Amino acid sequence: MNHIVLYQPEIPQNTGNIMRTCAGTNTKLHLIKPLGFSLDEKYLRRSAVNYFENCDYQVYEDFSDFAQKNKGKYYFLTRYGTNTYTDYNFSDTDEDIYLIFGKESTGIPKEILSNDLEHCLRIPTNDKIRALNLSNCVAIVLFEVLRQQNFNDLLRSDPFKGENYLSSK
Repeated sequence: MNHIVLYQPEIPQNTGNIMRTCAGTNTKLHLIKPLGFSLDEKYLRRSAVNYFENCDYQVYEDFSDFAQKNKGKYYFLTRYGTNTYTDYNFSDTDEDIYLIFGKESTGIPKEILSNDLEHCLRIPTNDKIRALNLSNCVAIVLFEVLRQQNFNDLLRSDPFKGENYLSSK
């Protein structure tokens, strides 16, 4: 199973967008406190739209609490990573894969990253920015994992208008 982990997220709109992505990809979301916002539905409803209730998520007190309860392969997304997210093989669908993203202002603490430098990944950018938007980063890396897994059981045609919608008259 694939998992998205947000370490101390600060911006509710980013988390709402990520919840929507997780709901649409059957990906579990893990939120590590402290959160920079309330999880009340009214704060997340706008960006998660009406998919909020379809998102499987869990909240943890701190990183230690999360790590004790979740076993699998951890990958840390950080601008300090020396490998890109495309350097890894994520095709094993029997393995629990945890993609861990840091808070918007400061990322994942060095103390956590330094314990597993081999799995510190970077999304390549130029020198004009420090990092991409958090919800964009989650989508980029998650869909690379899903691509390598042949998109698992995700639909390859629109379930609402049908697969022949564009070709129908």
